[in-house]
Amino acid sequence: MEQTKFERFSLKPFIIEALTKELNFYEPTEIQERLMPSILKGESAIGQSQTGTGKTHAYLLPLLNQIAAEKKEVQVVITAPTRELATQIYQEVGKIITYSPDEISAKLYIGGTDKQRTIEKLKTQPHIVVGTPGRINDLVKENALIINKVRSFVVDEADLMLDMGFIKDVDMVAGQMPENLQILVFSATIPEKLKPFLKKYLANPRFTHVAPKQATAAKIEHILIPARHRDKIKLVYDLLVDFNPFLAIVFTNTKKNADIVADALIEKGLKVGRIHGDLSPRDRKKMMKQINDLEYQYVVATDLAARGIDIKGVSHVINYEIPTTELDFYIHRVGRTARAGSSGIAVTLFETSDDDALNKLEKLGIEFVNKDFVAGEWKDIDDRKRRQNRKRVTDEVDAMAKSIVQKPKKVKPGYKKKMNREMEQIKKRKRRLTKKQK
Repeated sequence: MEQTKFERFSLKPFIIEALTKELNFYEPTEIQERLMPSILKGESAIGQSQTGTGKTHAYLLPLLNQIAAEKKEVQVVITAPTRELATQIYQEVGKIITYSPDEISAKLYIGGTDKQRTIEKLKTQPHIVVGTPGRINDLVKENALIINKVRSFVVDEADLMLDMGFIKDVDMVAGQMPENLQILVFSATIPEKLKPFLKKYLANPRFTHVAPKQATAAKIEHILIPARHRDKIKLVYDLLVDFNPFLAIVFTNTKKNADIVADALIEKGLKVGRIHGDLSPRDRKKMMKQINDLEYQYVVATDLAARGIDIKGVSHVINYEIPTTELDFYIHRVGRTARAGSSGIAVTLFETSDDDALNKLEKLGIEFVNKDFVAGEWKDIDDRKRRQNRKRVTDEVDAMAKSIVQKPKKVKPGYKKKMNREMEQIKKRKRRLTKKQK
């Protein structure tokens, strides 16, 4: 068996066994390396990192290591903003505790399930609770879930919690826990509105920021296509047919647009799945199963699928529009593809009004390829900045020529033609001079 470098953290044998036999983890990621020692000591911490950096196991491994199986009480509570993300965390917990010689119990509490039945089953309290803040808060208010002896509380994807309006529930749950609580907050970004919550519960937390070595995976090809007042849905359809992807996600900014695009693509004959916040819990669960069972080749989604859901095998991402509220969502969207060392293609349809956003993404190190797709053919086109610069230079030359050629005090017939000829000669000289300088 390959030696694992996790042994230096003095984790219990069953966790080492799960790491090697179940998870195939042999070397800690940067965030695991930096945070696990302090979490093992019971210290509170804030971890800022992008998806795919190994943050889930950065807290799971040390927290599961601390579980006292003989105490039949809730010791760890982990909250996530979406049911799907909570379910994924719960599944990871299950993979590890299966190897424990002692009986460690974990339960998943999310919306869309029978609350009364859940309450009845809580006569025996689990060691580990994973769930969405709203459902956990409901169970605490019903006095069904007893959390007054919890040692560690995890708030995962905290900025998404804030965006989705769940921080109030998180706050109420945390308020029912002991004062000497270990709080672990993980977030891709730390927005200003999150800081009051952090200040309220974390006195001197360890802050670890793992900046990605590059904004997105190395094997993603970022393609920019100008929309140019075309029928964007037809363009998306043509792209999807041309790509014939293993699995493609088309991202929109709103639930309304997601439905419009999905319905239009279905009318054109494609079998399309959709993911957004208006789907009922049952429909969302069914949709995720169908996607993971590869029943759909195409999925239209809002940013819920960029952060809150893990979809495997995505070969292509198409941004029907650039994210407007949080530019970071571009990173999260394209991060659905080119995972685990594979390659991927991310296409973005853009308008001229998107220039500021695109400039900011380029400053993050994203290199776009400028292309167009017309009549089923790919064409390389000028960089949008080159076109802008060309127009700017033309405007400057025009302005200069107009300033030099003055209207005569006494006008004669044909004076306008003469002025125009003079301006054209000045512009030609200026253009020749500019070419020579290049």
